Amino acid sequence: MQIERLTKRFEPDAQPAVNNVSLAIDRQEFFALLGPSGCGKTTLLRLIAGFETADTGVIAIDGADMAGVPPYRRPVNIMFQNYALFPHMNVARNVGFGLRQERKPRGAVDARVVALLELVKMRALAARRPGQLSGGERQRVALARALAKEPKLLLLDEPLTALDRKLREEMRFELKHIHQRVGITFLMVTHDQEEAMSMASRLAVMNEGRIEQEGSPEHVYENPANRFVAGFLGAVNLFEGKVAGAEAGLLIVDSEAGRLAVAHSPLAAGTAVAVAIRPEKLRFMTARDTTTPNVLPGIVRTIAYRGEASTCQIELASGQLVRGTMSNGDGKAPVFLPGAALSLSFTPDAARLLQS
Repeated sequence: MQIERLTKRFEPDAQPAVNNVSLAIDRQEFFALLGPSGCGKTTLLRLIAGFETADTGVIAIDGADMAGVPPYRRPVNIMFQNYALFPHMNVARNVGFGLRQERKPRGAVDARVVALLELVKMRALAARRPGQLSGGERQRVALARALAKEPKLLLLDEPLTALDRKLREEMRFELKHIHQRVGITFLMVTHDQEEAMSMASRLAVMNEGRIEQEGSPEHVYENPANRFVAGFLGAVNLFEGKVAGAEAGLLIVDSEAGRLAVAHSPLAAGTAVAVAIRPEKLRFMTARDTTTPNVLPGIVRTIAYRGEASTCQIELASGQLVRGTMSNGDGKAPVFLPGAALSLSFTPDAARLLQS
């Protein structure tokens, strides 16, 4: 699918809901549009589906321009956030609804329904109605129905929002497995960073109608393009400062937290920047090591135990609060207690320098 310079306003003088967006999604890719509420991601999804009409720009699927093509003629299907199942129909009839509407032969419809119910592990519940199903089961039925007509592109609108945390985690793996089995392009809209990173092969972060950055989850997380992406895609500590110069191939930044060294190409002295460091990349030290770069003395204020890891909030000498993550892989709780003095450090190549 190719999107070129797509713009949509709902009022003539209003801020565009989708603002000059260009995007290419490969066949059979699992792509995620990620962003906060109101960023334009759902509007973009509706434009692709044909439920909204763009002011300018092009949407092409398999090389065919979708301008003027109504939703029911597009090689697209959508799985809605609320699943939109017919309550008076059983599971099998819900799944086969679109095929019956196209007047497909009954034998072909029945065979397709059975295959899809096997795929989503719902064949045993084919005779039940949606009101007799759990949230996860209803989601599986909605997915099977969306796949029934074999669309070239499946749109997933916040597909896991209605599920509890444990079921969401299980369904992430199920959706990835089903995507691999059916070989259809998936485009998912979500505000959940963990969901997007764990499921998508590529993602785009949206804000105020624009795409801020796109790429693999690993690349975008490790190399955010700006402060918004760094802060939205996971937790991050930002040290605001100005470039002081360069030493031994490292860029030196003067910040309120102290002088910091970052692996980065040269910038003019005085340039305003932010040094970004993820909580899991901070090292905890009980004694200050003068040979280690980027040492930040502080006091532990709070500790949140999360099973596999613990997150600590540390107050630096400057008064800034930063977050650090410690693994609990050995089964032991953190050795630090609130009020304990310690030092944090990070290597120059673990941080990223942001100018916007």
